[in-house]
Amino acid sequence: MGDTYAGTSGWAYASWKPEFYPAKLSAARFLSHYAERLNSVEVNSTFRQIAGEELLLRWAEATPGDFRFAVKAHQRITHSKRLRDVAETAAEFLASLEPLRKAKKLGPVLFQLPPNFKCDVPRLRDFLAGLPPWVRAAFEFRHESWFSEDVYSTLRKGGAALCLAESEELKTPEVVTADFHYLRLRKERYSRKAVAQRVRRLARSGDVFAYFKHEETPEGALHAEALLRQVRKE
Repeated sequence: MGDTYAGTSGWAYASWKPEFYPAKLSAARFLSHYAERLNSVEVNSTFRQIAGEELLLRWAEATPGDFRFAVKAHQRITHSKRLRDVAETAAEFLASLEPLRKAKKLGPVLFQLPPNFKCDVPRLRDFLAGLPPWVRAAFEFRHESWFSEDVYSTLRKGGAALCLAESEELKTPEVVTADFHYLRLRKERYSRKAVAQRVRRLARSGDVFAYFKHEETPEGALHAEALLRQVRKE
């Protein structure tokens, strides 16, 4: 059985008080409190701005040894250049994650492609070939043309996971392509029992990283906490 990591897409939300964060907790202590209750977070800010070394070191110091940061790849890689001729850009981005990697707290790197980026298997294959072997890459495809056996086979050969993203608009087929699983649970409502059953099933074949929608309420964080409780009961 793989390990289960659960959290939300971000943590810096004062609106989560008092249901998740204590009413008088300072913003500077949000991450450490979050990490007492959840064991992973998806960092979206890196999509727009590469995080500095000092910031990542502070994050690593504020979290326990089993905590994992999943990181969204910079938009220059996925949106501006759309995986083409990005060797230097990708290398720069991955190098910026070294503080988390050295602290053994780096989880998967999420490459979220734009909705109007249609399937291009040769481009995906070339991009995967350029990634270092230590990167746990997950790909979120938001155009249905990517959901094909050619793409799944390419991901398997590259050791990359098909991000199992779901929203009210699009649901990714549950196809296993790597030795870990990446879930983005973006719907407004979930059956906690059904989510736990799904995660336990996936965990039979590798680690599971599951992230709920954050928004302005603590509902996603509370869902993630409930998921960890249910999984740990087994």
